[in-house]
Amino acid sequence: MDLDLETVADELYALKPEDFTAARDARAAEARRAGDRTLAGEVGKLRRPSLSAWASNLLVREQPEETDALLRLGEGLRQAHRDLDGAQLRELSRRQHALINALSRQARQLASQAGHPVGEGVQREVETILHAVLADPDAAREWAGGRLVKAFDQAVGFPQAAEGARPRPREPAPAPPARDRSRAGEEQRRRLEQARQQVEDAERDLAARQEEAAAADRQARDTQARADELEQRLTELADEVKRLESEHHEAESAARKAREQARATDRQVREARRRAESAAAQVKRLSGPDRGRSRDVKRKVR
Repeated sequence: MDLDLETVADELYALKPEDFTAARDARAAEARRAGDRTLAGEVGKLRRPSLSAWASNLLVREQPEETDALLRLGEGLRQAHRDLDGAQLRELSRRQHALINALSRQARQLASQAGHPVGEGVQREVETILHAVLADPDAAREWAGGRLVKAFDQAVGFPQAAEGARPRPREPAPAPPARDRSRAGEEQRRRLEQARQQVEDAERDLAARQEEAAAADRQARDTQARADELEQRLTELADEVKRLESEHHEAESAARKAREQARATDRQVREARRRAESAAAQVKRLSGPDRGRSRDVKRKVR
């Protein structure tokens, strides 16, 4: 069978995560036996997908129509953000939430049907992947290939709308009568200063909250990466245990056969010994009377 990287990758990323490593190593070994060390090296570098990436790949493979719908929606949303089209953004955003919720539930259901149920945490990670697919064309292309290895490293969002898209502030109230203008001006300046102070306080608080959110997001990504790494290691160790168990079983079988052979050989030795002893006794019995008759003959001759 002719192998190439695209074919092998499609095959491997369609498997359940727990079957990935053994199948990858088998394909790499097959390429080495065929003399294609370059392909063997490329196959060996393929990484086992996380559960959320696997479920997302499963969605791409099993639901092509829904996949196309999400990709088209992402194109529309990105264009609406570029055009600052508020009405279009509101309509597409409504469709976005409904579609992502539906697709993440489908991914979870497909994973269960494939024999590897996943929990709500994985479903939320799938939602994060789908949000990135809508916002980032590079993420969309990677996801549509059906070979995603892990969730995207950081959340990808749509850019904030420009100032021109924000509602216009209300027009200031008409100026007070001339006789009260000085007092009104002072009051206006005082209120303006208070408003500016409130804006500064709010901006500082917002910056602090954004930094806290970014730190929490980084910690969540680091923790998830560590969890994925440990899960990968556990799978590799499980594969190693299976291999050792198979070798142990083969060794036990060989030892059992060797013991049976030894017992059979021992029985043959004992049987041969008995035959030798029986033959020796027979020789002794037969040789005794002959010697007596020979002496009697000699006496008669004399």
